Amino acid sequence: MSRAASFAPVDVVARTLRVELTAARARRDGAAPRVLDVGGGSGTWAVPLAADGCEVTVVDSSANALAVLQSRARESGVAAGVRAVQGDVDALADAVGDTEADLVLGHGLLEYVDDPAEACRALAGAAAPGGAVSLLVAGRFAAVLSRVVAGRLVEARQVLVDPTGRWGPGDPLRRRMDVEEIRTLVEAGGRLAVERVQGHRVLADLVPDGVLESGSSDPLAELEDIAAGTPPLRDMAARLHVLARRPG
Repeated sequence: MSRAASFAPVDVVARTLRVELTAARARRDGAAPRVLDVGGGSGTWAVPLAADGCEVTVVDSSANALAVLQSRARESGVAAGVRAVQGDVDALADAVGDTEADLVLGHGLLEYVDDPAEACRALAGAAAPGGAVSLLVAGRFAAVLSRVVAGRLVEARQVLVDPTGRWGPGDPLRRRMDVEEIRTLVEAGGRLAVERVQGHRVLADLVPDGVLESGSSDPLAELEDIAAGTPPLRDMAARLHVLARRPG
């Protein structure tokens, strides 16, 4: 028997999204929340959200990734709740029409697009009035620290001083951001208001496998909740999570 995918218990982003979707379900008088996952690829977020009872549309430019998404959705028993659309954020309105989502995801998206400001405008336009936009972006300071630990000091300095947070021409990412940069970007134009900025898996990924005692995931989850919103720990996360809302 297939088993629906689920999120890790210490994932603060997943818990934040569940709170948001519970509120969306209440606004819709119990109807399934509508989620739009832009650049959602193979369904890392879409499949668990469908398992939680959401209607999820995934827009991605890769046909291969969408094929993997559909396979994962079938294996998890949630194929009816997942729709795959080939397209990208530059033509988001063409891909999804005038559908307005209760929650729009742009996870791992802004690091790659040509124009992150235009991408934010497109994501905001796809959200229903009162709906939310969730972004996960690569953090600048985590990249600095990782390169220092690896002894790559020239690259560390470049990430720190470069306007886009890149370590050089061979960097696979177009940009990395810090908290103030992502907040300013998201709120530019007044279409979205940032409600929360937190680190994603600030401490959880530092715990070696097998170190935690049996039954100790709850303390780790509590610690992660605190660290996720506490500078400077939050600011040093490998990925920063932003939850913003479209006025409505």
